Amino acid sequence: QVQLVESGGGLVQAGGSLRLSCAASASIFSTNVMGWYRQAPGKQRELVATVTSGGGTNYADSVKGRFTISRDNAKNTMYLQMNSLKPEDTAVYYCMSFGTLRNYWGQGTQVTVSS
Repeated sequence: QVQLVESGGGLVQAGGSLRLSCAASASIFSTNVMGWYRQAPGKQRELVATVTSGGGTNYADSVKGRFTISRDNAKNTMYLQMNSLKPEDTAVYYCMSFGTLRNYWGQGTQVTVSS
């Protein structure tokens, strides 16, 4: 069964940190580019960061210098370390696997940053 399972969301005060995890099935992780998206209420889903199988990364301008994406290929797990969180980071965060024929999505984890 192909799946992506996020964890690590929660409520944190502005300036705080959270670490999200995404556990994936091996078949959709090992060679795929992986990414984190987020969707705030009333807004479109937006790309936060991506990481290639070799560890190359890209970030949205809004999170550069605060968020770090990484992956552990031995554990089929991707991470998003989020520091200096702001209220505008509040959203449901989704992990995604960029497949050859289709993309795969997790169910999402809520991140709420209070001011």
